[in-house]
Amino acid sequence: MQYDRIDARILEIVQRNNRLTSDVIGEMTGLSATACQRRLKRLRSQGIIEADVSLVSAKAVGRPIQMLVLVNLERERSDIIDRFKKAIKSSAEVVNGFYVTGDADFLLYITARSMEDYEQFTRQFFYRNSDIKGFKTMVIMDRVKAGFAVRIKGLAKD
Repeated sequence: MQYDRIDARILEIVQRNNRLTSDVIGEMTGLSATACQRRLKRLRSQGIIEADVSLVSAKAVGRPIQMLVLVNLERERSDIIDRFKKAIKSSAEVVNGFYVTGDADFLLYITARSMEDYEQFTRQFFYRNSDIKGFKTMVIMDRVKAGFAVRIKGLAKD
């Protein structure tokens, strides 16, 4: 996947605010709105821009309990890993899921309405899954930083 310095600037801008119009982004990058739209379309089609999303406050939508959960599988076999990845993708409670190295096999970010709801979720999602050896829950006390912006190679500060 190739991108140039102007693409890098566009990526930096849309990571901070993806609601800006092509006119505004064009002004910030020295492009016409049409050229900016073409570049955005290409960046999306190449998978460099994976999604355009809004960060929603879990607390504001009635899911104030947030956890990071470390999950260990019984065995590291591809069929078990694939099954668990599928379970993660189909769970509304799991906001983010990562297949990781280290002491755990997966790291999950989960939200819940209450600890009682989370306990019910653990019974259904973890305890009923014979592929899971164990899990550890860390309750988030305060979200210090939230976002998905990554550093863009090709900018002056990189």
